[in-house]
Amino acid sequence: MRYNNSKKQELVSQYYNGKSVTEICQEHQISRSTFYSWIQAYRPVESKNSARTVTPKDFDSLLRRCEKQEQIIAVLKSIPAIANATTQEKLAVLESLYGQFSVHVLCEALDVPRGTFYNHIKRNKRDNSSYAKHREELRTAIQEIFEESRQRFGSEKICAVLHERGYRAGTTLVRELMSEMGLSSVSTTSKRQWKKFSSYERKANILKRQFYAEAPNCVWASDVTCIKLKDRYYYLCAIIDLYSRKVIAHKVSTRNSTQLITATLRMAYETRTPGENLIFHSDQGSQYTSHALRQLLKKLKITQSFSNAGTPHDNAVMESFFAVFKKEEFYRSTYRSEAEMRKKIDKYIAFYNQKRPHTTLNLQTPEQYEDVFFRKQ
Repeated sequence: MRYNNSKKQELVSQYYNGKSVTEICQEHQISRSTFYSWIQAYRPVESKNSARTVTPKDFDSLLRRCEKQEQIIAVLKSIPAIANATTQEKLAVLESLYGQFSVHVLCEALDVPRGTFYNHIKRNKRDNSSYAKHREELRTAIQEIFEESRQRFGSEKICAVLHERGYRAGTTLVRELMSEMGLSSVSTTSKRQWKKFSSYERKANILKRQFYAEAPNCVWASDVTCIKLKDRYYYLCAIIDLYSRKVIAHKVSTRNSTQLITATLRMAYETRTPGENLIFHSDQGSQYTSHALRQLLKKLKITQSFSNAGTPHDNAVMESFFAVFKKEEFYRSTYRSEAEMRKKIDKYIAFYNQKRPHTTLNLQTPEQYEDVFFRKQ
């Protein structure tokens, strides 16, 4: 038989009024351990300032309500007076605070149904620049914390560190962003399992220096090169389709991080929309062997291939591209600013794809070579 809270409190009151535990348990067919847990939960506590008694459970409930009211007050303090505001005006205010407080608190503070707010967010989030900016800032911070923890932290721990660093975001939002980024904390169950992964998945060299593909989007290769501008280092990540030698995605960052790799991979995937059986080849750098990248590749159903350790020729196509890029563009240019450097890198890669004949392609450009393939289909 199940007992509601009022019945539990009634039985505990009988105990405090002199009835024995044995009598109560036998009469109501309750185990002694269960009843003792009820006594602990519903033990009356007298208030110093009144004759009223409060159980520990009542106290916990009141504490939660107080914390919620404090959050609602914080919301109301952070916004202008909205007593006569329209629903749309309230939604605009809620959207500006989204991620700083829980949706329950925000909607209760401004008396807006949660369903109305969620529909508003879904409708506007693609076009809202402040929303997109906030999410991008959180992405960067989440990636940094994730890497600092060596892929150990999940959404709750990352959320706690974000709060320490001045960011306002709920666990739900952090979990959503981590899922989008392909981040998942390491959860190997044993040393044996980790060794198995180390000796098999991380070191599988599928290509074995066979740098040719039968069609576009069968094999992609990737690498990162370091470039220096005015005593500051930058990192260029590129992905090349081995069929046409076309640079299908590239990004520049001040940090050689996993986020740089995952962002470049997402760009390539969204641009090319490949089918199944795609192979992604790289060296065994920590960014390419990271848990985050492996999770993203798994999500996209892409098979990962690695060069043998300490063997740059196993990724010769990328080594060759970066050598050409530096000889033809980087060493010959003077960049006055980071923005100018980024712009010229973009311009060179467009030139490389569209106008530079490639000896491997019978002196066709990468784009010409792909055009011929697709015209035959």
